[in-house]
Amino acid sequence: MSAPTMAFQTYQGIGNREDLEDAFYMISPTQTPFLTMCSRTKATNTLHEWQTDTLADPGLNSQIEGDDASGGTSIPSVRYGNYIQNSSKYAVVTDDQEAVTSAGSINTMANQVAKRMAEIKLDMEYALVRNYKRSAGSATVARQLASVESWLWGSGVANSSGGGTSTLLAVTAGNSITAGSSEATTPSFSSWSASVGGPTDSSSTSAFAVAHLKKVISNCWAAGGDPQIIMVGPVNKQVVSGFAGIATIYREAGKTAKGTAIIGAADLYVSDFGEHRVIPSRISRDRTALVLDMDFWSVAYLRSISQKEIARTGSAMKRFIDVAYTLVAKNPKSSGKVSDLST
Repeated sequence: MSAPTMAFQTYQGIGNREDLEDAFYMISPTQTPFLTMCSRTKATNTLHEWQTDTLADPGLNSQIEGDDASGGTSIPSVRYGNYIQNSSKYAVVTDDQEAVTSAGSINTMANQVAKRMAEIKLDMEYALVRNYKRSAGSATVARQLASVESWLWGSGVANSSGGGTSTLLAVTAGNSITAGSSEATTPSFSSWSASVGGPTDSSSTSAFAVAHLKKVISNCWAAGGDPQIIMVGPVNKQVVSGFAGIATIYREAGKTAKGTAIIGAADLYVSDFGEHRVIPSRISRDRTALVLDMDFWSVAYLRSISQKEIARTGSAMKRFIDVAYTLVAKNPKSSGKVSDLST
């Protein structure tokens, strides 16, 4: 078959209107699980501080009848602090671009601002959950907050279990646990120190084992915490789903509206100390499993996320989006981590 002689085809047409859908399809993830779960509080200075307290260890406490009151050791509170971190995004749209007809009849600046708002939340999640030290900053150096992983390591602070080998070895730094050669530094979290260094990663890693997770949960519970959340990256989310337990419900088949389903994931881990939701994170480090009591984590805002119109310097609109915030580890002993995991 062939086209009729002299047929006018679309290939010759120069006035055909384009066929462009009035929609945008974006796959970029926007979930910020840790930031979403954190409570919100107010900061009033660039160094935000708080205090933790504890009770004396229980004892027999057997006293002589009629004995005079004596002894009694007062336990002072501990003062912690974290620096406010400033994060910002910038959007510029020319007047011509805003004036032309766009697919979907969108307002280009509004669309750009919405995207920057989502991006800055992702940046906040990144800063909060990874392994960064705090810094007071200077006139030429930006302030930086200490993130979750930094708070979960240090003398008297952490409930930690490292990779390296499968053998759990107790260490003297508080109630920390390390397996093999784990993180090399134990930073101090005194509010008066110039900086808090994030733990140094070990070059030795090992597979995530249920024994590591059980030990960290046990340490958190013994310290008084109730860690309801296990946050892991995509690789170790699959490892958790393969943990052997008393029950094997994740291997059983069930019925759904679309037919028979094979359940191959675990979203809830039940330990001797309660139930723990397993939450996958695209942003936290895959080499670390965070075991979190979210009652003891919050984000303090010196200034909430906001947009500001910047003065014109030509034929373009400008918007500046920024936030000033920090992470509050109300009592780091409530939570823990398994570090140096294979990815």
